[in-house]
Parts: sequence; structure tokens; C-alpha cells
Amino acid sequence: MSETARSTDIILAGVGGQGAVLASKLLARAAMGRGLPVRTAETIGMAQRGGSVFSHVRLGEGARSPLIGRGRADAIVAFEPAEAVRQLPFLRPGGMVVTCDAPVVPVSAATGGPAYDLPAIMGYLRERVGAGSLAVVDAAAAERELGTARVLNVVLLGAAARVGALGPVTVADLEAAVRATVSPRFLDLDLLALHRAKGTVTFARAGVQK
Repeated sequence: MSETARSTDIILAGVGGQGAVLASKLLARAAMGRGLPVRTAETIGMAQRGGSVFSHVRLGEGARSPLIGRGRADAIVAFEPAEAVRQLPFLRPGGMVVTCDAPVVPVSAATGGPAYDLPAIMGYLRERVGAGSLAVVDAAAAERELGTARVLNVVLLGAAARVGALGPVTVADLEAAVRATVSPRFLDLDLLALHRAKGTVTFARAGVQK
């Protein structure tokens, strides 16, 4: 069966300022570099105020519309753990979740709203997704290695490719997309994020190279 016989359906999710939209564009460009048809849809909402941002990216001939139905996503790549939880209804049984472990605490949690309980959120993800299909990127380790948290979106894409969450898209495909998309001013840093932060995946599918 060819890699275009069905679609690979991926949701990228985060909050405003984390680079979720750029990540979706890099993923789409990487897939097109393989000759795959790509359909995308983005919801930005209150992104400039730290609101939810998510993109549906569908790769392959099987994609007839840009939107992924509930329970149909092959993978969720989340730049914030609570956003991973928010998108879980879209994940198919056996689908993968790749998330970082750094919270972006909403303003409501600091002004009398429900507390942001990171251990409970991560525990919920492990329970619902299953240990074998969850990969967690150590955001603090990535920041120490790279000297900045600004390229965490690229770190997450690289991690997702390495654990097989992006279907046919490889790290090499993503590198080609980064080189074609990112400003020369930031290119070296983005390439470091893609390749050198691979050791920051702390919990991944058994037997997968990190």
C-alpha cells in the first residue's frame, strides 16, 4: 500500500505566542515536499491574549476535507499540556499524543478560577492515552540545551517525527521545510532545535528511538 493510500490526520495545539501556526505550516510544507496532498484548517481565536490555537493538518489522498472529525486524529502534537487534554476528543483509539510538560497557566487560574494542576493533567493524559502512545518533551531541558524556549514548537515537531506521530513525514522532510521557510536570521537555531533536542523526549512509545 502506498503512503498516499489514506490520510494521516494530525492536530497541532497550543496557545497564542507558542508558534503553533508556524508549526502547522512547516508540517504542511514538509508533506508537500514528499509529494503528498495536504489540507489544513486553523482556529486562532484569542491567540494574541494567550487563547487556544489549533490546526488540523491532513496528509494524503484520503483527506476529502480540511477538518478532522472527533475520534479520527492519528496524533495530537501539543505545545501545552492542558491544550492536549482539550483536543483529546479528536484522538482515535490507539492514536499518539506528543506534548511538552511546560504549562501556560491561564489568567483565570491566578484570579480566583480553577487552579492549574499540572500533575493531574499529566496523569490524566497517561491514563486516557496510554503509556505506550504518549511522548512527553522536557521543555526545561530543551531550553537549557538551546538557550531559549522560543523554538519549542520545532522541538515538538522533531520529537513527533522521531516517534512516528507524523506518519510519512520524517525529520529530514521537516529540515527541508525549515530551510525553505524560516528566516536566515533564525535558521541555525531552528535546525538545532530540530536535531539537537532529541534527548528531551522523556517518555515515549516503547522501542522507539528518541
